[in-house]
Amino acid sequence: MKKRMFLMVIAIAVFVTAIGAVKYGQIKKGMAQQASFQPPPEAVTTFVAKADQWPMTLAAIGTVSAVHGVVVSADLPGIVDKIAFESGQAVRQGDLLVQLDTRTEQAQLAAAVAQLELAKVNLDRSQKLVDTEIGAQADLDRTKAEYKAAEGKVGEIRATIDRKTIRAPFAGVLGIRQVNLGEYLQGGSPIVPLQSLQPIYVNFSVPQQEIARISVGGEIHVTSSESKVVSAGKVTAVDSVIDSATRNIAVQATLPNADGKLHPGMFVETSMVQGKPSDVITVPASSINHAPYGDSVYIVTDLKDPKGKAYRGVRQQFVKVGPGRGDQVAILSGVKPGDEVVTSGVFKLRNGAAVLVNNKTQPGNDPAPKPEES
Repeated sequence: MKKRMFLMVIAIAVFVTAIGAVKYGQIKKGMAQQASFQPPPEAVTTFVAKADQWPMTLAAIGTVSAVHGVVVSADLPGIVDKIAFESGQAVRQGDLLVQLDTRTEQAQLAAAVAQLELAKVNLDRSQKLVDTEIGAQADLDRTKAEYKAAEGKVGEIRATIDRKTIRAPFAGVLGIRQVNLGEYLQGGSPIVPLQSLQPIYVNFSVPQQEIARISVGGEIHVTSSESKVVSAGKVTAVDSVIDSATRNIAVQATLPNADGKLHPGMFVETSMVQGKPSDVITVPASSINHAPYGDSVYIVTDLKDPKGKAYRGVRQQFVKVGPGRGDQVAILSGVKPGDEVVTSGVFKLRNGAAVLVNNKTQPGNDPAPKPEES
């Protein structure tokens, strides 16, 4: 019995050893296959980096504001007797806008003019009497005072009439009318907005480190994203104080706005040309791999696998990115002219990955792209 048990244990041990040897061989073979496995090459498009000269520009977001802009208001209370403008009308300085009712003032003016004429007659009479040494000097002084008082009264009433005659304080374009005929206006009630559009201001801010690049008289280009209006002007003022909250400095430019397409409150993009063009390396913007640890591109080059076999692969290269222009972006460092840079499929690559270049369809690389339906 003991002999049979012993033989059975030996048989089981031999069986387990044989199974273990077979499994060991299978695992070793699988590990060898895994070590020698090469994933298939990734399909990508490429672009040969080239040198170019770009003008050095300083871009910022600005807001259009009027050189002169007010809401024309009533100076004195009164009833609207006449409206002499239409909403949106262009007016010249001094054009009549609204006439308030002045019938009471006109009647008072007639009485005051009559009183002035009487005071003038009395003054002339007193002067003649004093000249002939018949009248007293005191009477002449009194009539002079009465004449000046009457003259002042006439001037006061005429000033009241003028204040009820509301005119355009400067040339510009009117907004939407806010009063109606026969309406009673309180002093200070708004009548119509008035904006001067030629010339016009553009206000924007730039970081404090750019102060040295800004100078009064520098050329500036303004683009409206809504209407694609491009205008040129000059920097006319730089603020003397830097905003302590944003560390930005306010800048103001003046544009002729001859076509009148820029309006106060409009959002615009500003660009200032700074000095001579600089040498840059340009690549499509789609080639940049943005990451928290830095921007990089993948450069196609000849590599070797662990067995020494050559293949076409990619090398990850960290770069310093400069300004953009349309579909292009400037590389300030990290890429040399002639480097073959991957432009699509960047997200699926890793350093040393094999690639297959297919440039039949490539991403945009236009410095001034336009929408297809524009």
